[in-house]
Amino acid sequence: MANAEPGSFRDRDSRVVITDEAVLRVLSPEGAADWDVLAASPLLETLVSRGDLVASDEVDPSVLEGAADLLPTGVEKVLEHERVPFISYPYEWTFSMLQDAALLQLDLGVAAVDEGLMLKDATPYNVQFRGSSPVFIDVGSFEEIPEGRPWVGYRQFCMLYLYPLLFQAHKDIPFQPWMRGSIDGIMPIDAIKVFSLRDRLRRGVFLHTSLHARLDRRANRSGPGDPDSATTTRKTKPDAVKAHMASMRRMVGKLRWKSGETAWSGYRQDNTYSDEDDQTKQAFVSEVVAAERPALTWDMGCNDGAYSRIAAEFSDLVVAFDYDHATVDSLYRSLREERDARILPLVANLADPSPGLGWRGLERKTLEARGAPDLMLALALIHHVSISANIPLAEFLDWARGLGSALLIEFPKRTDPMVRALLANKGKGANPDYDLENFEYELERRFNVEIREQLPSGERVLFLARPIA
Repeated sequence: MANAEPGSFRDRDSRVVITDEAVLRVLSPEGAADWDVLAASPLLETLVSRGDLVASDEVDPSVLEGAADLLPTGVEKVLEHERVPFISYPYEWTFSMLQDAALLQLDLGVAAVDEGLMLKDATPYNVQFRGSSPVFIDVGSFEEIPEGRPWVGYRQFCMLYLYPLLFQAHKDIPFQPWMRGSIDGIMPIDAIKVFSLRDRLRRGVFLHTSLHARLDRRANRSGPGDPDSATTTRKTKPDAVKAHMASMRRMVGKLRWKSGETAWSGYRQDNTYSDEDDQTKQAFVSEVVAAERPALTWDMGCNDGAYSRIAAEFSDLVVAFDYDHATVDSLYRSLREERDARILPLVANLADPSPGLGWRGLERKTLEARGAPDLMLALALIHHVSISANIPLAEFLDWARGLGSALLIEFPKRTDPMVRALLANKGKGANPDYDLENFEYELERRFNVEIREQLPSGERVLFLARPIA
C-alpha cells in the first residue's frame, strides 16, 4: 500500500511517494493532462538539461500498490523523479540561497508562460539545493494557463520569498525565525509593520507590502458576501503575467544584504590554534574521511567550511551547518562561484534545531528524520554546545549515538584559551561535567573509540568513535 509523503497533500492532483527505491509522483487525470502539455513542449528538456528542474520519467502505475486511493479523483499516471541528496528548508537557507531560489522560481514562471503554461504556486518548498545549485522539484506545479487568470502565485511569492528578502536586505532582520514560525510565510499586514515610512519609499516596498496589507484589511472588514470583497472579472493576458514576473525578477535580483562583521567572521584566521595544531587536525580529518568514504557527511559548526572542503574530497555530499548566517552565506557564495555541488551549506543551531512543522508536525521534518549521516564531524564544537548552550556532555553524546553514525569529535580541554574565555563569563565551578576525563568516560559508555590523537599543543584531543551496537 502506497503511503504519500506528508508534505505533499496540498495539491489534490499531484502527490509524492518516497520509497527506499524511488521518488514517485502520482497524478490525477487533470494533473496528467498538465504533465502531458509540459512533456510535449521543449521546455521540459531545456529545464532538465540546465539543471533547473528534476528529471522525471513516466513509469507503470502498478509499481505503487493502492496508488488509486492517494488522490480523490484517482490516479492516471505515475512519474519517477531523480532523488535530491538531502532535503533542506527555506528557514535553513542563507539570504543568497533564498534569493537564488526566488530567481529560479521567477525564471521558470516566465519560461512556462512562453509555452502556454503557468506555475500554480510560488513556494520555496518546491526548490531544493544540489550543493550550491537550486533545482525545482515539483513538476506538478505546472498547469495550462487558465484563460484570463493573473499570476496566481503572486501573493504566496511575496509572503515566502519577497518579504523575507526585504527584511534581511533593508532591515538586517534574520528571516529564518519568521519562516520557521509560520509555514505559510509572512503576512502582508505583519510585513508592513516592520517598515518605516522611509523604508516604504524603497523600490517595491510600498507596492508589494502596503497595498497588499491594505487589501487584507479591506477583506477582513468586508467579510463573506460583501460586494466589495468580490473577485475581479477583468481578464489578464499571458504577456501581462510574464511582465509581472519579469518586473519582480529585476527587483529581487537587485536586493543586497550587507552582513558586516560577526563574532565568527574570520574565526579560523584569528583563533588561538597554532599552525601545527591546524595542520595536524587537517591531516587527521583527511585520513579519517578517506578511509570512511561516506555517502553523507555532516560538518556541525562548519564556520568557513575549511574542513567541509576536506571532507568533500572523499564524500558524496557534505552538509555543512553553522548558526552564523553571515559566515554560511559567504561560504555559499564562494561555492556558487566554484560551481561546487559537493557541499550544501545551511544555517542551523544544534542547540535549537529545526523542528517538525505544518500539519501534525509532519509537513516539514526534523533534521534527523531527513536522513542521518554516515559520518559526523564535530570539530571545535562541543565546548560551545556544553558551555555556551549548557547542554550536558552526556546529553550531546546520547543524541550523537542515536544517529548511528561514526563520530569524529574534537575536545578542547578546560585549559584551552577558548574554553577559558567561555568559562570566564560564568561563576566558579560552572559546567563541572566539562572535563576531558568525564568526556572520555561518557564517550566510551556509548561509543567504541577507534582513534585518539592529541594535538601538538596538548590543549585539544581528537577522537574517532562508532556507536556501540
